Amino acid sequence: MKTVVIIMGSVVDGPHVEKIIAKLDSSAVRVENYVASAHKQPMDVLKIIDDYKDHQSVVFITVAGRSNALSGFVAANTTFPVIACPPFSDTIDMLVNIHSTLQMPSEVPVLTVLDPRNAALAALRILALARQ
Repeated sequence: MKTVVIIMGSVVDGPHVEKIIAKLDSSAVRVENYVASAHKQPMDVLKIIDDYKDHQSVVFITVAGRSNALSGFVAANTTFPVIACPPFSDTIDMLVNIHSTLQMPSEVPVLTVLDPRNAALAALRILALARQ
């Protein structure tokens, strides 16, 4: 089954994630949602990633702000696509979050999409390429 796995770094990110889920609701993909911080619960994040290793068609969407270790951490530990969709409360917060999301190490591909609905659409388009 085609699956979008959403991992948010904090429950505070819930309203942002709800916009992603609302866009995915009318699709035929399964949506799984988790709260786990790469800084505070790295083993939980690894467990989430590991739970999907044998699936065929998965896209991870990560929702985390500030230092956004979550997106890079997920991308470094899976071969599935990772879309970062950082939340922000104002223009200054947006600039901090975009900067941290775009600054990924080599060999750690993370796609960055700011609008939550567009992140959902990007995940659906990626999954449409899968054979399953």
